[in-house]
Amino acid sequence: MSNLWYKDAIIYSMDVENFYDSNGDGIGDFQGLKKQLPYIAGMGFNCIWLMPFFPTPNRDDGYDVMDYFTVDPRYGTLGDFVDFMHAAKELGIRVITDLVVNHTSDQHPWFQAARKDKKSPYRDYYMWSTNKPDNADEGMVFPGVQKTTWTYDRTAKAYYFHRFYEHQPDLNMENPKVREEICRVIGFWLELGVSGFRVDAAPFILESKTLTDGVADPFSYFKEFREYMVWRRGDAIMLAEANVAMDKIGNYFGQGDLMQMLFNFILNQHLFLALARENAQTLLEAIHLPPPIYHTCQWANFLRNHDELDLGRLSDAQRKEVYQAFGPKKTMQLYDRGIRRRLAPMLDGDPARLRLAYSLLLTTPGTPVIYYGDELGMGEDLSLKERDSVRTVMQWSADRHAGFSTYEKDKLPQDLIDDGPFRYQIVNVESAQRQPDSLLNWMEHAIRVRRECPEFGNGTWTAVETSNVAAFAVCCSSKAGTIVTVHNLSRKPAKVKLDLSDVPFESLTDLLTDGPYKPISKKPNEFTLNPSGYRWIRLHPER
Repeated sequence: MSNLWYKDAIIYSMDVENFYDSNGDGIGDFQGLKKQLPYIAGMGFNCIWLMPFFPTPNRDDGYDVMDYFTVDPRYGTLGDFVDFMHAAKELGIRVITDLVVNHTSDQHPWFQAARKDKKSPYRDYYMWSTNKPDNADEGMVFPGVQKTTWTYDRTAKAYYFHRFYEHQPDLNMENPKVREEICRVIGFWLELGVSGFRVDAAPFILESKTLTDGVADPFSYFKEFREYMVWRRGDAIMLAEANVAMDKIGNYFGQGDLMQMLFNFILNQHLFLALARENAQTLLEAIHLPPPIYHTCQWANFLRNHDELDLGRLSDAQRKEVYQAFGPKKTMQLYDRGIRRRLAPMLDGDPARLRLAYSLLLTTPGTPVIYYGDELGMGEDLSLKERDSVRTVMQWSADRHAGFSTYEKDKLPQDLIDDGPFRYQIVNVESAQRQPDSLLNWMEHAIRVRRECPEFGNGTWTAVETSNVAAFAVCCSSKAGTIVTVHNLSRKPAKVKLDLSDVPFESLTDLLTDGPYKPISKKPNEFTLNPSGYRWIRLHPER
């Protein structure tokens, strides 16, 4: 069996330009990231997911790529990247990077050559139409912002297809030369030490976007990429962004021969619905919705990320409930489906609810992914456009520019939260590290305990009856042992009676709790959880 390191990973998601500026130009860079690696390692993260750092016009936070084979000069050089990778390896941290191959920037040399000459070998790297297709006003990824999926290019004298913004023309995946280029990209970064890729916009890569019927099995594209990747590096992984219906989700895993990991969007959306209702039933239903997956595959669980909180898989009525609880103002909502806020302000900065949410994240079967700054409770800036509201710079200290940069001018090139209850003068790493009861210090402790519990990432799980609709309980078992976790989603105390009659054990030990609880006996296991309370309980086997 291959090395399933990703099942024991705690992934830290971050953007180089917003993390730490080493040279005082106001933009984060790889030398700055290298300097702050001890912080990441000290928190217990053992894998970093880097968002795009390639040359870009930067009209979509780097997801409009101009060159797949180097580093944007704002962040340093390719040598700086290699230096960072070496330092990460020394600290036991793996790195995965974004694989953004559904589209390129319209400034990419491929597209520029394609639009200027119909006979160019790059012309068929993209999709063209002499006339605007009838369905051009359907299927936009960014409704309310994006007006069409086909845009006319005067130089090419034709329309080109783009699922995302008009400056991001889609690549023609049916062209084998395009797939060869993607394999070259994969191979290049594997040679520089990365442990895999987060596959951006995976469902759109599979679409037949030409005016033909396309290929019989578009999932063969993923198999082609996966085979190439594991030939180059056997333990490399692909983590796909695929927010699709449950009857299609299994196709992305295949028989363990396609994606090793998928983000668990359905669980994410129902978790927020459960928090809004303060009722665990919707969460219990959600963990049973995904199909069984191959034993080498894994779910990636998350609370918030660099995009909006997408609620598109909920019903209209359910979405309204989540909006009302966590994003009631129109300025907090986006694309008619999501919320553009960070977790801490969504939960009103309530320490108990924040710990509850992260306790759920760390114990729900799968691999946890945490967005930079969320570990200390950073907020958002709703005055910024679209998803930029949650993409502000890391808040290191109360010093000028949040300790992120020594930039001499008053206003940073990057966005900085300097107003309101989540401003950097209040919420920052330096201050949080000095406060024993801070979210940051709680997170460090909780992550350490989680890493000592391989059951969560590798085990099998079953829901446990609790006799209380507010309580969510799961039993995780593996060769390492058995752990039961119980969470109270209500802001009121909850009486819980655990039915552990099917699990043989001798005694129980609390591993992590929200406060002191009386030891619980073998049977019956009845106790009261604090408001937003939780217990991680190890079951010791009978001798």
